[in-house]
Amino acid sequence: KLSINAFDYNCHIDLIKLLKQEGELERLRKARQKMSELFPLTEELWLDWLKDEKRLAEGEQNRESVYELFERAVKDYICPDIWQEYAVYSIGGMGSPGGIDKARAIFERSVTAVGLHMTKGWTVWDAYRVFENNILSSVQVCCRIPSHQEQEMLNAQLERIHTLFRRQLAVPLMDMEATYAEYEEWSDRGVAETIINQYKQALQRMEKCRPFEEALLAAEPPKLAEYQAYIDFELKEGDPARIVMIFERTLAENCLVPDMWEKYNNYLDRQLKVKDLVLSTHERAVRNCPWTMGLWRSYLLALERHHVDHQTVSDVFEKALNAGFIQATDYVDIWQAYLDYLRRRVDFTKESSKELEELRSTFSRSLEYMKQDVEERFGESGDPSCIIMQNWARIEALHCKNMQKARELWDHIMTKGNAKFANMWLEYYNLERAYGDAPHCRKALHRAVQCTADYPEHVCEVLLTFERVEGSLEDWDVAVQKTETRLNRVNEQRVAEKEANMARVDDERSEQRRQAKADKKAQKKFQKGGRAAEKRKAEHEDLSQEWKEDSPKRHKGNGDYCTLELMETEKIPQSGRNAPPGYKPTPPASKPQRLDDDKPELRNDNSSVFISNLAYALEEPEVKLRTLFETCGPIKQVRPVFSNKGTFKGYGYIQFETSMSVPEALKLDRQDVEGRPMYVSPCVDKTKNPDFKVFKYNMSMEKQKIFISGLPFSYTKEQLEQLCKSHGTVKDVRLVTYRSGKSKGLAYVEFADEAQASQAVLKLDGTDVEDKKIAVAISNPPPRNASDKPGSSRGTSDLVPRQAYGARGRGRTQLSLLPRSLHRGQSAPVGTVENGTASKAAGEPKPLSNSDFAKMLLNK
Repeated sequence: KLSINAFDYNCHIDLIKLLKQEGELERLRKARQKMSELFPLTEELWLDWLKDEKRLAEGEQNRESVYELFERAVKDYICPDIWQEYAVYSIGGMGSPGGIDKARAIFERSVTAVGLHMTKGWTVWDAYRVFENNILSSVQVCCRIPSHQEQEMLNAQLERIHTLFRRQLAVPLMDMEATYAEYEEWSDRGVAETIINQYKQALQRMEKCRPFEEALLAAEPPKLAEYQAYIDFELKEGDPARIVMIFERTLAENCLVPDMWEKYNNYLDRQLKVKDLVLSTHERAVRNCPWTMGLWRSYLLALERHHVDHQTVSDVFEKALNAGFIQATDYVDIWQAYLDYLRRRVDFTKESSKELEELRSTFSRSLEYMKQDVEERFGESGDPSCIIMQNWARIEALHCKNMQKARELWDHIMTKGNAKFANMWLEYYNLERAYGDAPHCRKALHRAVQCTADYPEHVCEVLLTFERVEGSLEDWDVAVQKTETRLNRVNEQRVAEKEANMARVDDERSEQRRQAKADKKAQKKFQKGGRAAEKRKAEHEDLSQEWKEDSPKRHKGNGDYCTLELMETEKIPQSGRNAPPGYKPTPPASKPQRLDDDKPELRNDNSSVFISNLAYALEEPEVKLRTLFETCGPIKQVRPVFSNKGTFKGYGYIQFETSMSVPEALKLDRQDVEGRPMYVSPCVDKTKNPDFKVFKYNMSMEKQKIFISGLPFSYTKEQLEQLCKSHGTVKDVRLVTYRSGKSKGLAYVEFADEAQASQAVLKLDGTDVEDKKIAVAISNPPPRNASDKPGSSRGTSDLVPRQAYGARGRGRTQLSLLPRSLHRGQSAPVGTVENGTASKAAGEPKPLSNSDFAKMLLNK
């Protein structure tokens, strides 16, 4: 995997773990080395590596290699634990020449780097004092009766320890009261008043910081809000050392947050301006967030600001090009930043110089890079307005006095599709006005009048103004003729477009009215059919049963049934008219054969799936479904469901030979079939399993999955995957659609791990996608209502029977053709007496037949 993608962070971690388990020490060292070259290592990775190397180090030469490794470790992040390990490890080299001085120097660096860390800084201070106390003890043992020189050494060592106590007590640290008590006990000369005052001031400052420290302890990662509040507090206090420390603490836990690196860099660039600290922080920023163009641009500016050599700046720029930015415009910006740097290096008082040639060649290279690399990767240039070429043309005109080259560049800009924009022509005109001549200005304006499509009136006005000031009468007449002709043509086009738009709007309104009328008609038909469906079904079943019982006798001798069958199949015209010459009866539409689902030998739910949400107009659904699912396994039968009229109802069943094919069939769920997502679910008898409910997706938080809302409705799954894959390994993309297959503007994207999903949220949330601002968050669906869950009971109000008002509802002016006795019969409770007749049973009243209804009308 690493040979394919060397920047796979998690793959590096896995390789290191495996090599350590197998005991492959040399390969383990190389793997760690390779990863440290590409990424800053976390505190845990460095401590693990250093622990292994310390065990293997033997001899002074190997000890030096461990020192070098420590130096690399402390540069990635400011971590108290690493500095403490470094200082403690240096104690082991005290026996070598200069060992004590070297260890003391490392301790000094450690307290300078992390001594202000309020929660962990005291560990380094304590280790430093233990080191100095050990030296004091060894001196005291060697000098039982010290000479004058030895006494001076003892006094100097005692003064070092006193100084360490004073320095530590002046720093606000957690648990500093214990340090003060230790100093009181250790010191044989008491605590000076100045030390007490410094200690009290530090204690007061620590109390101010305590709420922020407690908030950090109580918060869950990444703690950005808590850290930001802490940073704002320290910025108001104005102590540079403490501001740097809180920024470093924040970035140690949030190293992949570009905005935090940018804030830190801005503070260092504008306030401290310490070269080593500024440049090292910029370098760490681009190593942690290489995809962020703004950090690279700030790095280039910092290098130039601190007068770093040209080769180093060029090397950093080349690394930026290979960083893998997420949008085409980022490459335009980084090229522009580097070209600005090269332009500032040129001495334009000289006609020709090495720096000027490098600037021109870099402009040419940038244009070639944008054409070949950026357009091939993103499908767009990233610089549609040709900003780079515009700046090149301005530099040639202003500094190099080379208008010929500037005109060539502007001609090339116009061929990139910019000739229709008025502002592009006016930029060219202003350039000619400032550094060119009047004939070229006139030529540019005439071309602008002919080509501009967005604001032709403005261009025409500029041309006429120019001719008023500098043109002759002939020039004025030509300009007036051209502008009038152009504006007349533009007005004709606008009128035609307006009429076309009005016609299109009228057509859309007519189509909407027609569709609404058709929908209303279909709804009425559906309501009417629903009421009569049960009656038609019962009559149809009775007729079918009667036909089955009598069919042998009737087919043998009853000619009336033969005549009826002939009439149904041939459909001869009625009303006594003869058929026209050449009339041929239309063959009957072959209705799909309906299978009897109740046959036990045909139904097997364990080896079947239920298919739904298909289009009603799907042609030959049985053949279509068989083709779709034949790859899942041998199919026993396909059972599409049809209405009484023979039309497909959009759902059906597929039964396989074995149940092994069902999991493969379920994988086809949501597959597009003629523009609609096909739903595939297990086949379950709801009469036996009323609580069965299938929901394919997880309803709890999934930290490796993000939820995106606000997407354009035309956005495809492929476009979304292209948008997200630059933030990590995309495992799955799911667009949320309506039953018709149209997008809802929502989507779920699953990444390989939580870190990649978090990074995608940080980078994508609030960005614009096709002029729509999207919202991105970790997938965490809201809890479902109790009434939506299977088996949940509804409120008692749902159990109250609704009063039937008919198809149109009950109105004050509508007449009821139903007899009052029937009204009372429907509303009277069971067992009551109506019209002197008691109900016969405690159950539902006996339904009245048509004959009973007629008798009641006659009696009335």
